[in-house]
Amino acid sequence: MRPFPDFPQLVQSVQRNCDIADARHARETSLCNYLLDMREFYRWEREVPLAQPLPRKELGSWISQREALWDGLQDQALEPLPLGGRNYEAFEVEAVNAALAPQGLVYGGGYGRFGKPHFFLAQLERREQRQGLTLFVAGCEYARDLSAPPAVLQGGAVFLRRDALRRWLWDKIEIWGVRKAEGALKSALEFYGFAADAERALERMADEQGETLVLHELGEAMAEGLLGPAWRELIASFTGRRAEILARALRDNLADCLSTLPRLIECEASGSIHFYFANFEGVREKLFPLLAQAYRSWRETGSTAALREAAAAGSTHWREAAGSLLRVHRGDPAAAEETIAAWVEAPGALVL
Repeated sequence: MRPFPDFPQLVQSVQRNCDIADARHARETSLCNYLLDMREFYRWEREVPLAQPLPRKELGSWISQREALWDGLQDQALEPLPLGGRNYEAFEVEAVNAALAPQGLVYGGGYGRFGKPHFFLAQLERREQRQGLTLFVAGCEYARDLSAPPAVLQGGAVFLRRDALRRWLWDKIEIWGVRKAEGALKSALEFYGFAADAERALERMADEQGETLVLHELGEAMAEGLLGPAWRELIASFTGRRAEILARALRDNLADCLSTLPRLIECEASGSIHFYFANFEGVREKLFPLLAQAYRSWRETGSTAALREAAAAGSTHWREAAGSLLRVHRGDPAAAEETIAAWVEAPGALVL
């Protein structure tokens, strides 16, 4: 990164917007997830190495201070971003990145799950074109909010955040290390050789899982093209979480059947396949038991035939299932959310 006069103020403004977003939304998660996110955020802000234990007393004081900061920011407006003699609005992502390109930086700003804004400012490692989309690969992060999605699709661009990815992977490894349960994650860690050299294994895993995340975001773009603008309108219409959870799980399954799974199978990416299924859970798994069965078949036989068949069936089924949600919304927008939310517990014909 080339030093430039606006950099300190830019970092400060982006971080303040991150803090404002956190003030409004950070405490909406479960207590367990909230505390895990706070631990990871403290580690990032204080630059604590991933493998180093966190000081409990200092962490507790920091959490209290951060919550006190948020209490004073909930009603504040987002700050404009000073850059090159003008101010940009927080969501003018394309224009900000055009101005930041000569400085070797990348900026992200958009809405995630349940309407939470996410912002970040980072070193730009590289920029490339993938299937008609611009891919920004970010490295060291200078500003971010509490929860840092490692990859997102926003406005015709894919953002892969490698620092956030490494931290996300490490958190999963730490949690697994408490019980060392059998299953897909154990198989993935054995594949990457964590027992012999955890640091080297983490870097290799981050490289490969970064590509998996990009494949998923490319699949999201493909799904958007198939479902049209009505799908965004459907998601935006939800006022509660349950309907959005089901709709996003359905679209995630479609995206992976269109892009992620076919590519992983084609490349025989065993480590990535194991890790994919380590994260295949919740409503996504409930909707798609055929895929879980296919993974078990692959583990037992080494043949990818069942995985290929499940992905092929899913690419048709999930598009049709998404159409069902859209028809429900078109038929009775006022009652659609309640109907869709009920499918979380009784998905019926949505299941494949």
